[in-house]
Amino acid sequence: MRRLGHHRLHGKTGGVGTKGMVAKLSIGVIVLLICTLSLLFSVNIGGSREPARPSKINVEELWESAASGGWRPSSAPRSDWSPPTKETNGYLRVRCNGGLNQQRSAICNAVLAARIMNATLVLPELDANSFWHDDSGFQGIYDVEHFIETLKYDVKIVGKIPDVHKNGKTKKIKAFQIRPPRDAPIEWYLTTALKAMKEHSAIYLTPFSHRLAEEIDHPEYQRLRCRVNYHALRFKPHIMKLSESIVDKLRSQGHFMSIHLRFEMDMLAFAGCFDIFNPEEQKILKKYRKENFAEKRLIYNERRAIGKCPLTPEEVGLILRAMRFDNSTRIYLAAGELFGGERFMKPFRTLFPRLDNHSSVDPSEELSANSQGLIGSAVDYMVCLLSDIFMPTYDGPSNFANNLLGHRLYYGFRTTIRPDRKGLAPIFIAREKGKTAGFEEAVRRVMLKTNFGGPHKRVSPESFYTNSWPECFCQMNPKKSSDKCPPDNVIEILDSRLERTGDPDSTSQTNSTVTGLER
Repeated sequence: MRRLGHHRLHGKTGGVGTKGMVAKLSIGVIVLLICTLSLLFSVNIGGSREPARPSKINVEELWESAASGGWRPSSAPRSDWSPPTKETNGYLRVRCNGGLNQQRSAICNAVLAARIMNATLVLPELDANSFWHDDSGFQGIYDVEHFIETLKYDVKIVGKIPDVHKNGKTKKIKAFQIRPPRDAPIEWYLTTALKAMKEHSAIYLTPFSHRLAEEIDHPEYQRLRCRVNYHALRFKPHIMKLSESIVDKLRSQGHFMSIHLRFEMDMLAFAGCFDIFNPEEQKILKKYRKENFAEKRLIYNERRAIGKCPLTPEEVGLILRAMRFDNSTRIYLAAGELFGGERFMKPFRTLFPRLDNHSSVDPSEELSANSQGLIGSAVDYMVCLLSDIFMPTYDGPSNFANNLLGHRLYYGFRTTIRPDRKGLAPIFIAREKGKTAGFEEAVRRVMLKTNFGGPHKRVSPESFYTNSWPECFCQMNPKKSSDKCPPDNVIEILDSRLERTGDPDSTSQTNSTVTGLER
């Protein structure tokens, strides 16, 4: 700036041209200074609790877990969390409808509802009719003993409502049936539901899908949901063994990726994406939509342009190739019956020939008999959870994909590839019109803006079950007290509180429970 001042002084005795040149130079320097300060300022204010995003896609790094930013999963209570009381307000029965993962979220909500009302939870019922006509039930899918033991610090759980014995007579308690409102607030459970429970001794909430609000301003309640979802809900030993066997076989030859290829009739009909199919297939999709979803005017080109259509198998392959995965990549496909058949799979298989599913890796009798039922879905879930990379192709209303995204985040920030369908749509549309120059670079630019599995702020419409950060995570060296990890002796603290309630089962403690709550 001294040199600039010298020129200005000299300019007073010089000509008008010199003055103009100096003025222009001054403005240029000031603009450069403002831009530099703005850049530095934007970098500083951009600093947050989330790790920085990568500047380029490195396939080798994607095979490893995402950067944690110093966070680790932790759903143990961090405040004065009292054990369930010896006497509760009554019994809570629920019927969880939908597929396996919709039911899973409902089970988490049922446990939280029981805690809110100080109720005894009756083992949740899984609807056998609304999805796969599978009557395995809770006991056929989940480890019941582990479920009850893990949640003993939170709620009382029984297999069924017991009979009442009084004056030598036996009386059965009939649960009063209520249809809860969708996304009901906590207040509904503390008023309407609790009043009915106290009046009838038991209530039966049905259906129970999305019947408790997800966004609750109560971190301990949210952590309870995580304890249920990521610790208490463990599949039965034979399902776990089968899943681990498949993972071992896949990993025996190196890394493997799992993809939830949601190119199925129900999702295509829901999305209203018909035009890429032949007339007969369109007729099937439109009939399914009319029978199962509300009437709505859907225009394919508009839906496609805003990313509302599931990615085709070929588009999935093109994304992976653009990200520089080679054709030796081993891919596990978690999917039902692909609509349109082999003609849609052939381009994908040409790009990535090493494709497997649970039937091709382990053609056991149990899986072949239940490949599209709850057991097949449970195995797919576990293989996708344990895979090195997971890629959902349609994570909008997909409970399977959303739950897995949340579980993998909690499981140690395991890498996920989440295509931005809206951002990619114009690139794919241009390619279909013959504009292929710069295609892969354009795909990479879009994908670089996505999150690959690290901690990130939950923004609507992202679900709590998709992203439980920061409530169910903690930092060893926190900047905020709310992010501090619970004490190392949290189990002993919870046990001592439970013992004071006089619960005869309070002294029983399994290693699995300790492991679950310490995470």
